Amino acid sequence: MARPVALLVSLVLTLLAAASAHAQTYPARPVKIIVPFAVGGPADIYARFLGAKLQDALGQPFVVENRPGAGAVVGSDAVAKSAPDGYTLLMMSNTHTVNETLIPKKPYELMRDLAPINGVNYSDLLMVVHPSVPASNLKEFLALAKAKPKELNYASSGPGTPYHMAGELFKAMAGVDIVHVPYKGSDGARTGILGGQVHMMIDAITTMAPNVSAGKLKALGTTGKSRSTVLPDVPTVSEAGVPGYEAGIWLGLMAPVATPKPILERLNAEVGRIIQAPEVKENWMKQGAAPMSMTLEQFDKFLRDEIVKWAKVVKVSGAKVD
Repeated sequence: MARPVALLVSLVLTLLAAASAHAQTYPARPVKIIVPFAVGGPADIYARFLGAKLQDALGQPFVVENRPGAGAVVGSDAVAKSAPDGYTLLMMSNTHTVNETLIPKKPYELMRDLAPINGVNYSDLLMVVHPSVPASNLKEFLALAKAKPKELNYASSGPGTPYHMAGELFKAMAGVDIVHVPYKGSDGARTGILGGQVHMMIDAITTMAPNVSAGKLKALGTTGKSRSTVLPDVPTVSEAGVPGYEAGIWLGLMAPVATPKPILERLNAEVGRIIQAPEVKENWMKQGAAPMSMTLEQFDKFLRDEIVKWAKVVKVSGAKVD
């Protein structure tokens, strides 16, 4: 019995040494970051930022590839089915934790087929309406929506996205019936609200605040617990008329399951170092984003907790995939 045990121990030590050596030489070629959302949204913007910084740090290109479709399922499934070697990564968001309940019949399961790397950042959302909507504040909008059930609508970048869930949660908590208009991506949804094809949208403050500042849209409220430093004169939705309302968007990185842990640890450390740099924190704060760095274990727990949290929200809101 001693000889087989010794051989097994030797094999395990050899594999661990090989994985460690592989991690030290990683990356030896370009790395792909798949963004399962359209160009121009927060996931795309911050994936490109991280890609450039990781390229500087690790000496290989980190190329961003947008693969939107089916509420982020298309791009995410592509990563889940990729080789677990650290050369294909996923930029994900709370869309993914929502989809575990909202879209149960997916070709992958988040925590079964993908491995956590690190969080990226968190942002509050901003509720806006087109200037043609006869409401200057949230209370006026609520009165209008209650007087005209099913006549007002709101845009989102697709089923399960933070913008969709924020809208459904708002409807449930405010007691209004507003029609959901899902677009194929956030760029289309923004074009819709800016062009007046839809009445309302709840979008990331990082991308929507400039349109409010330019007078292209009217802000009704931000979705955090407290007012945003980006638009301090805009009240929260909670204080403006829907007590207790809160929503947001966060981003993170994952890799195919079975990616060697030393590679995951190296990526975790590099991402953490990048997003906690003082100049990055300062710049993101001006945009309304906060760094969200964690250990591998902390991010794993965070994702599992989010899946449970959003399962409850999906049930309460009655949200469905059309």
